[in-house]
Amino acid sequence: MSTELAAAMATPAVKDVPQGMRKNGKQWHEPKKAFRPKAGNSTYLKRQEERQAMATVKAKEKEMKEEKEAERQRRIQALKEKRAAKEEKARYEKLAETMHRKRVERLKRKEKRNKMIKS
Repeated sequence: MSTELAAAMATPAVKDVPQGMRKNGKQWHEPKKAFRPKAGNSTYLKRQEERQAMATVKAKEKEMKEEKEAERQRRIQALKEKRAAKEEKARYEKLAETMHRKRVERLKRKEKRNKMIKS
């Protein structure tokens, strides 16, 4: 056992030895390494953990996008309602120019009742 240990310590690391001049003359290129197709593979459990983490991230992104879209839709709806109210007010003002004020108020009430029935 001690001879094996001594022999292992006596051999220098082969990776640091320079290879000499390249035969094709392209010394500026890195020397190529052996092709190892299974070198990057990870264990099944590690891949499962990565998938789980990715699914969590995707779910959070989706939730954030939905919140952002809901806020956008809320603003759009508020703007539409504001415009509709402004338009209706302008229409009633135009009616009030030609009709009596009390008659316009009666029309408003009548239209509100019709809206409630339709909805």
